Amino acid sequence: MTKINKIFTESMPELSAEDAARLDIVKNVRTTPRDARFPSQNQANHCWNRYNEWLLCLKSTKGDEEGCKNMRQMAVSICPSLWSEKWDEEREEHTFPGLKVDA
Repeated sequence: MTKINKIFTESMPELSAEDAARLDIVKNVRTTPRDARFPSQNQANHCWNRYNEWLLCLKSTKGDEEGCKNMRQMAVSICPSLWSEKWDEEREEHTFPGLKVDA
């Protein structure tokens, strides 16, 4: 019998505690769920909305980033990294056109 792929036939190697923790994080990463408000293939508005929903969460929790971690993950998972990085920089420079958060 031929082995189709090593990934499925060999046992997983021993992982260090640090590598196991990283693997756990990767396994638990999920993309943002479908949103009926954005039915088209172009998800730019969905991205903008998720990013601002994360900022709204920060504002309502008085800057608790740990409490809004899931919202941030949903925004980052649907937005191109270039956009979210640009918006993060704009927030630091106080030039972001979206929701303002004093955190």
